[in-house]
Amino acid sequence: MASYITIPRDLSKVKTKVIFNLTKRQLICFGSGALIGVPVFFVLKHFGVEISNAVMVMMIIMIPFFLFAMYERNGRPLEKVLGNIIEVRFKRPKVRPYGTDNYYNRLLRERQVRKEVKRIVSKKSV
Repeated sequence: MASYITIPRDLSKVKTKVIFNLTKRQLICFGSGALIGVPVFFVLKHFGVEISNAVMVMMIIMIPFFLFAMYERNGRPLEKVLGNIIEVRFKRPKVRPYGTDNYYNRLLRERQVRKEVKRIVSKKSV
């Protein structure tokens, strides 16, 4: 029986894997999480904290690194999603005024301006 390999139609979504079927970004995030989390575990264990509590603290410290490595929404990594949320919530104004320019009101204003200009010009010529 023949085995089939699925090939994605959009090759731009294919990411290059480096080691252990992980991308370079994932390796960096997992490595930095391990570099910070594992020493915290051993320091807490050394100071007499129970192993289960030390593991929980280590996991809480490492979860953000795992999220940055794995989470992706609409092809955008977590830091870009968070940056957009911060920009929309805190940096941009809350109320964006929407003003329309009615075409007929604009024509009326132009007509009034022309009349006024005509009146001013006629006064000067007299």
